[in-house]
Amino acid sequence: MTKVARMPVPTRRSVGEPDFLRQQVDRYYRERVEETWDGGHIMVGRTPGPDAIRLVSNDYLCMARHPEIIGAQRAALGGHDDDDAMLMAAVFLHGDNPQSRFEQAMADWMEAEATVLSQSGWAVNTGLLQSIAGPGIPCYIDMFAHASLWEGIRSAGARAVPFRHNTPEHLEKMVRRDGPGVIIVDSVYSTSGNVAPLADIVAIGERHGCVLVVDEAHSLGTHGPEGRGLVVERGLTQRVHFRTASLAKAFAGRAGIVACSARIAEYLKYTANPAIFSSGLLPPEIAGLEATRRVIAASDDRRRRLHANADHLRNGLTDLGYNLELSKSQILGLEAGHERSTIRLRDALESRGVFGSVFCAPATPKNRSLIRFTVNSGLNPEALDRILSVCADIRDEVDLASWPSTRRRSAVFAAVVNG
Repeated sequence: MTKVARMPVPTRRSVGEPDFLRQQVDRYYRERVEETWDGGHIMVGRTPGPDAIRLVSNDYLCMARHPEIIGAQRAALGGHDDDDAMLMAAVFLHGDNPQSRFEQAMADWMEAEATVLSQSGWAVNTGLLQSIAGPGIPCYIDMFAHASLWEGIRSAGARAVPFRHNTPEHLEKMVRRDGPGVIIVDSVYSTSGNVAPLADIVAIGERHGCVLVVDEAHSLGTHGPEGRGLVVERGLTQRVHFRTASLAKAFAGRAGIVACSARIAEYLKYTANPAIFSSGLLPPEIAGLEATRRVIAASDDRRRRLHANADHLRNGLTDLGYNLELSKSQILGLEAGHERSTIRLRDALESRGVFGSVFCAPATPKNRSLIRFTVNSGLNPEALDRILSVCADIRDEVDLASWPSTRRRSAVFAAVVNG
């Protein structure tokens, strides 16, 4: 087993710390740090060296250092009007202003009537659901949906009704039982890279009078014509009520967006708590986002490279015995299972210069932790081959054959062979 570095455990408590707080914090250090991680930390491994391959960024199209985007940010930083730079909530913005212009440009690009800009994907999801759901309303949510969507249900006081991941039949069973409500899915799921069966889910919503919410955080920019997302690609723009997205993924910025009707967009601006109680974005941030939108729209070549790189790695890792049956996108999850096994996998990869992102509870179900490889368009053939070579070398070291995900794959294969 790979030796895990010990993490110093702070023992000094703040003055007057009440028992209920002390007990909660002590439980974390005892149950997770000491008992599960053997005194290390699952999120803290080695520091990447200059030759390391980093598969941790959501900048799928390598936009963060694009000269056109940086130039737009610099120009806005030095040339905006004082009125545009006021630190205030967006509810106080009226008339012509950078945010309103960007929202209209995004609406046109996403083939929507309107969009509403927010501070983050988390803020846009929680604010949307807090505004459209309410006490007693059933919210049918895929079990793997992003935590911000679950938080939105909670903040609305609505009733979460989970359905099995990407299983329309189970969704319809729940809707028949509990009646009209809000159906909530991700278009691309952030841990497994799976893609939602959007057409089937939309059809269920229409049959039963439900509202449809699709989080396109991991498909806006990377999928569809000009990167407009999977809802556009599938021809569902007139049938999905709300599309949300974090602009911290392919857009490499720091914001969130919701696309919807103009009538509801106006309602959200004066109802969603993040819109009311948080300051709006600054002109340089909005200028960078608008420049990114233009670059992304003209980046079919980057999208092709992104998906070709993901296909190459997915096929190669599958041939090596890794279970990637859920991945249908640029997100590849190596599911080691128990957190100790994930630490062993992390250390084996990082010692050979390959760095992925650790996902564990509460981001994943308990005992389904994983290392996520987020592929980008800038990976060259040499880097791809090196990743596959490393993953081939470590199979025995990480005991790949004993992973629950490996056993599931073997069981499925045996069932197919045996008819």
